[in-house]
Amino acid sequence: MTSGVIELKIIEKLTNTFLPDILDVVNESSQHNVPEGSESHFKVVVISKTFKDQKLIQRHRAINSCLADELKMTFMHWLSTLLHLKSGEKQQTYHCHQSV
Repeated sequence: MTSGVIELKIIEKLTNTFLPDILDVVNESSQHNVPEGSESHFKVVVISKTFKDQKLIQRHRAINSCLADELKMTFMHWLSTLLHLKSGEKQQTYHCHQSV
């Protein structure tokens, strides 16, 4: 399956901002009741030294800030994030963003 425009933009922004050791962006939109080819639900895994000495809330704020434009768009309203400092550390949260 080819990556869509929004998915590629997310990958570009996260790569440039966090210089991750591991970055996995998965478009999970097909698992939801949305039109085929949608880019509305993503799971993001980021392992980066950038998160050193940051609390979980700081990591999430950094991701949300980086992807602020994408989160404002009406077609992206779900972002699941796994933010790691190193392999083996797992912290997962779900954010539902809905445009008004």
